[in-house]
Amino acid sequence: MHELALAMPHVTVEYGTGDNPVYQVGGKSFVFFRNPRPDAVDPDTGERHADVIVFWVESEAEKQALVQDEASQFFTTAHFNGHPSVLLRASRIGELTRDELAEVVQDAWLSRASARRAADWLRAHPPA
Repeated sequence: MHELALAMPHVTVEYGTGDNPVYQVGGKSFVFFRNPRPDAVDPDTGERHADVIVFWVESEAEKQALVQDEASQFFTTAHFNGHPSVLLRASRIGELTRDELAEVVQDAWLSRASARRAADWLRAHPPA
């Protein structure tokens, strides 16, 4: 995941609380690692998930498509209602192919990059 985020142009990395990486483009976060929070817990033990990654998405429709698919590893919590992002536990990242993960990272970057940067990147990387 780190390699994919850093491969996008104009990316900087800031470090949040707990030294968690926050990947940004133009000063806007597009992927970050969350600290354990009370809204993301193991349903059996109540233990807070310590491995939640937040990915920005383009729209509420895209968010819903990712979280409502029963086969999807992505989820959301009430804390993120109205926020254009989806969550993924790092412990489940291996359930995605590299191409699937790359698409999510690229879409997150595109959702936060300036229009010019996004257009430049899309011209250089036309959809297959």
